[in-house]
Amino acid sequence: MSDPRLSVGVKLLREGARLPARAYEGDAAFDLFSADELELPPLGRALVGTGVALDLPPSAAALTLPRSGLAARHGISLVNAPGLIDPGYRGELRLVVLNTDPAQPFTVRRGERIAQLLIVALAPVALHEVAELSPADRGERGFGSSGF
Repeated sequence: MSDPRLSVGVKLLREGARLPARAYEGDAAFDLFSADELELPPLGRALVGTGVALDLPPSAAALTLPRSGLAARHGISLVNAPGLIDPGYRGELRLVVLNTDPAQPFTVRRGERIAQLLIVALAPVALHEVAELSPADRGERGFGSSGF
């Protein structure tokens, strides 16, 4: 029986870089670890390298997402969350990390879990122009139209 999982190659680019890893079996995303060490000042942002590159197949892409624990405890997020890694990109995964705390600096330590990596399967999609859109219950209502 063949393995049904999508196979994604990961290359370690620097000494001390770590493979992305799931914290718990069954987790949707993999933790990404910092390969850099730096201090983020209050409200500061910086590029943080992970020391890894992906060999995504054409049928997949990856998204980088903030870690909820860092967000809740320290106000750490990613500026462009989710960040998109296209299947043809072979460079180092780097994250635009943001310290949203207005008073406290945050130290990014080498080897620390800094973000999450979600691998997503891509369905073949073809866009085509139409004169009219099909009807839907929601229609054009957006930006808070559900009342929440």
